[in-house]
Amino acid sequence: MGLASARFFSLLFAALALAPALAHLLELPNKIGLTRDDYLTVQQIYRGWALLGFVVAGALLSTLILTVMVRKRRKEFMLALVGFACILATQVVFWTFTFPTNQATSNWTVLPEDWMALRAQWEYSHAASAALNLVALIALIASVLASAEAHTIPPCRAGR
Repeated sequence: MGLASARFFSLLFAALALAPALAHLLELPNKIGLTRDDYLTVQQIYRGWALLGFVVAGALLSTLILTVMVRKRRKEFMLALVGFACILATQVVFWTFTFPTNQATSNWTVLPEDWMALRAQWEYSHAASAALNLVALIALIASVLASAEAHTIPPCRAGR
């Protein structure tokens, strides 16, 4: 994979990972106060979203490849590393907070007595992931811009 391809796929997958994360974040204010029955009903819209796991895998892999490829370009490397670390952190959040909540609710098909605490854990873990995905995308864009800046030839000053 060439460097241009690594940049492209890293940006593409980071942006694709941000889309569902932002959807979760934007719906949070409208869902956090729903009644038990309404919340259980609304949660069913996420059936099949697990298939988006390939997007996260693509973001992790492409960003890791990019980070390794730019390791000798300090500014680009640091920014790509921040992007990779943020995408990796979304997985830590998911497996630590979101997944156990999905398990406790049988993927939101049953609500145990502590469902409100589980709802908060689920919603806020997705909000944290959205923030991490956004920072990742910003860092990756900055990394690409740092490369462009480093390779830009200053304009010729004719007439001096």
